[in-house]
Amino acid sequence: MANTGEAHQALKIGVDIGGTFTDFVIYNPANGELITSKRLSTPNNPAQAVLDGLNEILDDYELKPSEVVITHGSTVATNALLERKGSRTALVTTKGFRDLLEIGRQDRPELYTLSVKSRPQLIPRELRFEVHERVNHLGEILVPLDLDELSELITKIDDENLEAIAVCLLFSFNAPEHENVIADELRRAGYFVSVSNEILPEYREFERTSTTVINAYVTPVLDRYLGVLEESISNIAGSFHLRIMQSNGGIISLREARQSGVRCILSGPAGGVVAASHIGRMAQFDWENQNTGLEASSNLSLITFDMGGTSTDVSLVEGVPVVTTETIVGDYPIKIPVLDIHTIGAGGGSIAKVDEGGALRVGPESAGADPGPACYNHGSQEHDLPTVTDANVVLGRLPVDHFLGGEFHLDRSRAQEVMRNLGEKIGQDQIGAALGVVDVINAHMVRAIRLVSIERGYDPEDFALLSFGGAGGLHASDLARQLGIPKVIIPPLASTLSAFGMLSADVIKDYSLTVMLPGETPQTRILDAFSEIEQKGQKDMHNEGFASENINLKRTLDLRYLGQSFELNIPFSEDYLANFHRTHHDVYGYSLPEAEVELVNIRLRAIGKIEAPTITPLPLGYDRPDQAYLEEREVFLTDEHELIPLFRGELLIHGNSVPGPAIIVRKDTTILLLKNDSLVVDRFGNLIITHSELD
Repeated sequence: MANTGEAHQALKIGVDIGGTFTDFVIYNPANGELITSKRLSTPNNPAQAVLDGLNEILDDYELKPSEVVITHGSTVATNALLERKGSRTALVTTKGFRDLLEIGRQDRPELYTLSVKSRPQLIPRELRFEVHERVNHLGEILVPLDLDELSELITKIDDENLEAIAVCLLFSFNAPEHENVIADELRRAGYFVSVSNEILPEYREFERTSTTVINAYVTPVLDRYLGVLEESISNIAGSFHLRIMQSNGGIISLREARQSGVRCILSGPAGGVVAASHIGRMAQFDWENQNTGLEASSNLSLITFDMGGTSTDVSLVEGVPVVTTETIVGDYPIKIPVLDIHTIGAGGGSIAKVDEGGALRVGPESAGADPGPACYNHGSQEHDLPTVTDANVVLGRLPVDHFLGGEFHLDRSRAQEVMRNLGEKIGQDQIGAALGVVDVINAHMVRAIRLVSIERGYDPEDFALLSFGGAGGLHASDLARQLGIPKVIIPPLASTLSAFGMLSADVIKDYSLTVMLPGETPQTRILDAFSEIEQKGQKDMHNEGFASENINLKRTLDLRYLGQSFELNIPFSEDYLANFHRTHHDVYGYSLPEAEVELVNIRLRAIGKIEAPTITPLPLGYDRPDQAYLEEREVFLTDEHELIPLFRGELLIHGNSVPGPAIIVRKDTTILLLKNDSLVVDRFGNLIITHSELD
């Protein structure tokens, strides 16, 4: 994209659709200006909030159509999968393997449940078709494809009112000829076809089939959405560039996204992790300088914590985001590379209720944007439900007159009413109920952070917690205390960081190929194996507008000890075997240097660098934040209220320090400092929070 005719000084807009808000970040390279904007999402028509926001932005800037580049992250594909509202899809597979999706790995998620319910399938059995053909593990054709049978199959399919078809044959990653013939015939018949050797040319037939099926299931839905969005934007902006965020942390063209919906399943959360990594690369936190500055580095270790209105996403960044090929979304495995993000249903809009046993539960159901929390004052009051946002309003932690810069006034009385009703069910007053809601949602989020850190062998004390999302700042300090995390970083764009990340993302394309070679294979032979996918990577990146010198190819290997079931991904280098043994010891606690190693897959990541927005360093100011002080407010940090100061976040400058307890109000988010917290503003406008008992 860097050399595609996209104007260097074009206005760049990042758009992220969330369950409650749709976020916009506008970057003007001509003067370095960064502006953020939020609108309530429109769940029944997600594009409407996007179009309304873009219309307002373009009117405000009085832009010419050719001066706009839009990067968009969408939950359309995610929702289609989770809500099972994808296209009517069929599967074509090798004879004898139509039940593969149901058989899976024969694992039992509930080990002691006697009457296990089978996982609902995206494609019912009657829409899974078999063809007589067979290829062995060496790629040798044992049974040729019967073209007459294929014609009969297409006739059957035509009677089923289908929109998409997944094609996944046994060992097609070694010999794709049969799959390609079937795909060609089906495409000529007018179907969208998802082919496994194009989506995931790797062994493990269950995961390959699942990924191929998901792509077929969600892509037509995403294609329709993007088609409508493209047409509608053209009515607003005329000529423009529209790019789509992928789950792997990179962006792709609109054309490719409309063919590869599975690659956009986690596109929104991925933007936030990319932005966190960008902040880390741009300015490494100076641990030794008493929290007063940042230094350029690429080794910042972060736990990213993104709490929005509907969900919370957590991930690890060790210099760069962690990528995985073992992801499950809505009980369905996806094997393509994605950022390793763990998502739970915990957000500002999470609904609190009392279960049959009298215990307080919070989430995963959310009030969303419509009607939203009770304090949003939407709809009939008799239908109000208590949420985390209502709890924070009742406790005074979320000032009702400063929400969204004062443009959206929250109704404290409606929040108090739902908390009073909730408290009656658990024997508490409204304050006790609100404190209980906050404690429960924090417990959910602590558990999520433990999953990506402690349960994977990482010590949270070695990380900083980078908090973002509209609701994150109210909970980050408490979470850090509970986990022993020494420092919290809240960026200046915290509430819209995912949208900012979409402007920071490079064009990234991932390729893989199963090779099944001995670990001692000469490197020249491994390079020969890479040559085919490298040629494809170079060609695809050239088509994106990148010159050869601006394309970075990263080679990695999936290695394992012979006989193991799963692999470790290791960078390809002269000492890749020694690196594998070291990594295996780090991950599993032991290594077997004398054991035979097997090379399973080769992987290639092609990267085209995009010029990311920069955050201009601030000049050093003074310690006291008098210019940002607003007033004192009554706040409940425990069951006893106290007066604590409020500060206007936009008026804090580099060098300012604020002792806790205090509340920092920004136009798009609110930050709570607890007792013994200490906040300092670094030279990039990040708020660095430490707790004296953890230093």
